[in-house]
Amino acid sequence: MQHALLHRAIALVYPPECAMCRAPTGMEFALCPDCLVETPFITGPVCQVCGIPVLGTTESESSIVCDDCLSHPRPWGIARAVLRYDKTARKIVLALKHGDRLDLVRTVTPWMKKLAAPMLKKNSLIVPVPLHPLRQFQRRYNQSAELARALSLAIAWPYAAQALHRVRVTPSLDHRSREERFDLLRNAITADPDMVGDRHILLVDDVMTSGATLAASAEAALKSGATGVDCLVLARVEKDDPGLQAC
Repeated sequence: MQHALLHRAIALVYPPECAMCRAPTGMEFALCPDCLVETPFITGPVCQVCGIPVLGTTESESSIVCDDCLSHPRPWGIARAVLRYDKTARKIVLALKHGDRLDLVRTVTPWMKKLAAPMLKKNSLIVPVPLHPLRQFQRRYNQSAELARALSLAIAWPYAAQALHRVRVTPSLDHRSREERFDLLRNAITADPDMVGDRHILLVDDVMTSGATLAASAEAALKSGATGVDCLVLARVEKDDPGLQAC
């Protein structure tokens, strides 16, 4: 009771503000109506393998596979993304990754929770895509791990921050071609067999571009005994989007 009263008193003095533009809102860590309108949630048909929106299809949603996934098979089963990497979504991802805006994790966790629920199995383990220790020291945190940890708490599901390890420092993937991204990440990630063995892995990342990082992570988990891997990301870069070069 005292905690609730204190919380209300603080809210009167410091009313909740939009997580992006600081306009007044009725809820902490929420977006205001204007920012929410500019937030491109993915709805409608998507590729069942990589989660990218697919327009103009007459296929049933359960059988849609985009041309890229048909040409380049993925090591995971299915992938889903909450947002298209555009407008407010782009701002959120960049602020979370480079702007120390860890408060935004609380904004996006409910969105990711809705997509995660149907992807989980009895033996699932939530695992973040890893950063190399040097990169994490420089950045001070792994945004994918923060998202995965918050998701595991929200749905009360097992989480393992150290199941995957980035064993080699790779250069920035910005402005790299698809082939370069996959070459740079080959054998750069390993998995702990004691953690991933006989488990279904739900990989969590902030953004999917070419899928190279998720592919390297999934391959490492499968080599170490995982029974299957699915992927959940906050945002998905569309293949013809200039953001492909920006994230």
